[in-house]
Amino acid sequence: MTDDAPYLLDVTRLIWRRWKGRFPTGVDRVCLAYLGHFAERSQAVIQHDRLRRILSREASKELFDLLEGPADRFRRKLPLGALRHLTGLNEKGRGRPYLNVGHTGLNSIGFRHWVSRADVRPVYLVHDLIPITHPEYCRAGEAERHRERMRSVLTTGAGVIGNSQATLDDLARFANDEGLKMPPSVAAWLGTDPLPAAVAVNEADRPTFVVLSTIEARKNHLMLLQVWERLIDRLGSKTPLLLIIGQRGWEAAPVFDLLDHSEKLRSHVVELNHCSDEELAGHLSSARALLFPSLVEGYGLPLVEALGLGVPVIASDLPVFREIGGHIPTYRNPTDETQWEETILDYAETDSAKRKSQLQRLTGFNSPSWPVHFDKVEKWLSSLG
Repeated sequence: MTDDAPYLLDVTRLIWRRWKGRFPTGVDRVCLAYLGHFAERSQAVIQHDRLRRILSREASKELFDLLEGPADRFRRKLPLGALRHLTGLNEKGRGRPYLNVGHTGLNSIGFRHWVSRADVRPVYLVHDLIPITHPEYCRAGEAERHRERMRSVLTTGAGVIGNSQATLDDLARFANDEGLKMPPSVAAWLGTDPLPAAVAVNEADRPTFVVLSTIEARKNHLMLLQVWERLIDRLGSKTPLLLIIGQRGWEAAPVFDLLDHSEKLRSHVVELNHCSDEELAGHLSSARALLFPSLVEGYGLPLVEALGLGVPVIASDLPVFREIGGHIPTYRNPTDETQWEETILDYAETDSAKRKSQLQRLTGFNSPSWPVHFDKVEKWLSSLG
């Protein structure tokens, strides 16, 4: 098998996430989609600290098969499998496109030098610039790390794929602020794998609303919990149920404190940290609406998943949500508790006119798909020369 694959695909993020047994995030799902689409035409690129290697086609196939297989087999086979080929490899990319779709290693020492030395043509998928535009919602030090990532994108990139036009607009503003040139770019909405058939879930005897995301500050769970405290004061035992689906993240200590210790919320808010796709489909399908009150986003996968299931969405009035959802969702100011409280109360009613109106609008929604995404990306890649 000759080492002449037309693409070089960085799978570093998938390796360490799989090795640590991490539950797939949105970025992980994008990496897996790119693996599924490009694996047969790619050689793997892996990074570890200052080590970067382009694997042979034989080793790449072995690694790709492990990444797409069962998790227990991956941990058992990886040390004896593809990684034994790490020494003595030819690092030359011979001008081939290098796809890095997980922001992997872009702020690492020596990354830009490797790009030049290895003779690769980097194409990056940028998910968001939130650590730069809204550092208050991120871990300490993340803003500067992300600036370095985006500087690498702008100074070494042969092209940039944006998960939305809103993300590319943010990147263009950053490039202008840094005095750097914006590479050729394309906005390609991320595809969604249709959720499997819903399994029966224990439906509540009252209206239920779902929020689906990692629990972190920018997702604005605190505002929702404060709204629910107001609803409890107003409705008592008739308060709708709020189902929070997602893993705990960072910068959200006040949310965790309420979830762990508030007796007032205990009977009206349920936290579900792990949920299968079948269960997720069941919870969404039985909800009055998905609540998406984020303060900032680069995309909006939960919005797409809910609308794709025919479930109404009440979302923050963000440019990226309007780009993807159009006129379908009900948009609200993410800092206006009164707006959210009144809208939730309205949607909780069996004969809610606003909810019925959104259900009618929903009939015109077409979920972004991976085939459409990759068709757009491949045509654009061919135009880069």
